[in-house]
Amino acid sequence: MRPLVEQKLESLPASPGVYLMKGARGEIIYIGKAASLRNRVRSYFNRGGDDRPFVALLDDLLHDIEVILTNTEKEALLLEDSLIKKHRPRFNVDLRDNKSFLCLRMDVKHRWPRVEVTRRIRNDGARYFGPYASAQAVRHTLKLLNRHFQLRTCSDGALTARKRPCLEYHIKRCPAPCVLEVDHGAYMENVRNVLMFLEGRHDELANRLRAEMETASEGLDFERAARLRDQIHDIMRSLEKAATAGTAHASRDIIGFAREAGRAAIVIMGVRNGRLLESRPWLFRNQEFPDEDILSGFLCRYYDSSPDIPDEVLLPMPIEDAEVIASWMGDRRGRKTVILFPQRGDRASLLELARKNALHQLESDGEKAADRIEALGRLQEALRLPKFPSVIECYDISTLGQTLSVGSRVVMRDGEPDSNSYRRYRIKQTDSTGDFAMMYEVLKRRFQRSLEHGEELPDLVVVDGGKGQLNVAREVFRELGIEGVGLAGLAKARVDGLDGDDAPTHSPERVFIPGRKDPIVLRQNSAELLLLARLRDEAHRFAVTYQRKLRKRGLRSALDDIPGVGPRRRAMLLKHFGSVRALRRATLEELQAAPGLPGELAARIHVFLNAREDRPDETVPRPDSEHQP
Repeated sequence: MRPLVEQKLESLPASPGVYLMKGARGEIIYIGKAASLRNRVRSYFNRGGDDRPFVALLDDLLHDIEVILTNTEKEALLLEDSLIKKHRPRFNVDLRDNKSFLCLRMDVKHRWPRVEVTRRIRNDGARYFGPYASAQAVRHTLKLLNRHFQLRTCSDGALTARKRPCLEYHIKRCPAPCVLEVDHGAYMENVRNVLMFLEGRHDELANRLRAEMETASEGLDFERAARLRDQIHDIMRSLEKAATAGTAHASRDIIGFAREAGRAAIVIMGVRNGRLLESRPWLFRNQEFPDEDILSGFLCRYYDSSPDIPDEVLLPMPIEDAEVIASWMGDRRGRKTVILFPQRGDRASLLELARKNALHQLESDGEKAADRIEALGRLQEALRLPKFPSVIECYDISTLGQTLSVGSRVVMRDGEPDSNSYRRYRIKQTDSTGDFAMMYEVLKRRFQRSLEHGEELPDLVVVDGGKGQLNVAREVFRELGIEGVGLAGLAKARVDGLDGDDAPTHSPERVFIPGRKDPIVLRQNSAELLLLARLRDEAHRFAVTYQRKLRKRGLRSALDDIPGVGPRRRAMLLKHFGSVRALRRATLEELQAAPGLPGELAARIHVFLNAREDRPDETVPRPDSEHQP
């Protein structure tokens, strides 16, 4: 650590503020905020205090630290956001896709108001709506408004300079107030209708237009009645597309988040007056930041540009600055806003819907294949694999007590899950329940079968665990003579100790490979590490799902297969002998002496149990026909 940095760390105050980390040329490389500058900045230099990739580089890059004190955390939040936008530091979350959001603006004080697109919200008395995720969403809204409410589309300059009506007038999209005499009251009525539509008051607007249609029909103005009918029809179609979401007057934004390697998708589903109005997606690339940091940065930038802040925001995960951000949002809108992280109930169901929408954005991204191939190439280089890991298999063991152990195999092809190649394994051995022995059995069964049947071998095999599990895989490969297949063991993060605030610190996830004593530590939140973690989590999910399925089918006793032994007699025998193992060791005479057991049935039980030496001693799950190689 450089002397200047060390000196700055010693003099840091325990007050809220913003800190700016600077490089050798005085350039700002990172900006952060803190409730206590002393505790937060010092945590970067504690072992295990922060696992973001740039933290490991600070010893080489950091030359100075500048701090700006604030009175409150909220002031620090606002200052941090402003400084990040101004300086765009190298290591802050890069949300350039959201640098400026599209909004719709209407200056209601103008004699002939119009709806226009803007990227900047000013304190000019105009009404702003949005923000919108894309120009396409804005165009769709404007097209609907122009077709049915016929407000002018020309600029203020064109309004005063035009000499004759434009094309919009001739196709009945504008009454041409620029050159023709137009009923100002009727025009402002359309302005009010547009405002109701943009505010999401669709039911109220439809009822209002329906009353106007009936009045026009009674007055024999059938052309106007038909136009109002078409407006109502389009509004009702908008209502049909909007799902009901929550209480009748709820105003909330539901944030969906999905992550795959370095790509992240965020979807905001807006609920107004209890109705889900729209879904706005954003897609970010090259994000090697924790999920919480991406969400926190997005919220600040989004709601700083949004004219419409809801009563509550639902997030899929807790973020550190939730209370501060909620307080700042409440100040902007003039009344309270809360940020929630629901785990169950209707709100959790809405979050799941938003997550599915975000996941869809990732899956429909046209560049995702290139991103996956790039991540696989970096993985090959980092793990020194003999060939490109096009096909990766991952194995996991899940154990419940001593009676229900299963293994799983999941497969990725070119970075995408190949569910047709997934397999489940019922552990057959009963003399040992050690994870190593069970992993050995699963791998031996899988690869022995592949060699016997000439099946395809993967490019990389990943086992869930550390060096011990990796050595098991190496032993299986050695016994079977398998070469040219990469091996890796992925060990989960572990608690290393406590930091200065007595909070647990965690080591990074480690990857063990053959021929190397120390593990490889991939950059945290890098595409290659997230790909491996996703594969490992999928293997764990697949194993646990299978185990739960077996548990639901219930455990049965070995006695269930003996003709003449029903539930009552089975209970009596187990009560008398204590267990199936003791029952199996019993002699014929001991069986015949059991109360309530006829001699013929006692002989049948004795023959049956002693002829089934391959059966487990205790209760075992019912057989399953699904994927049991």
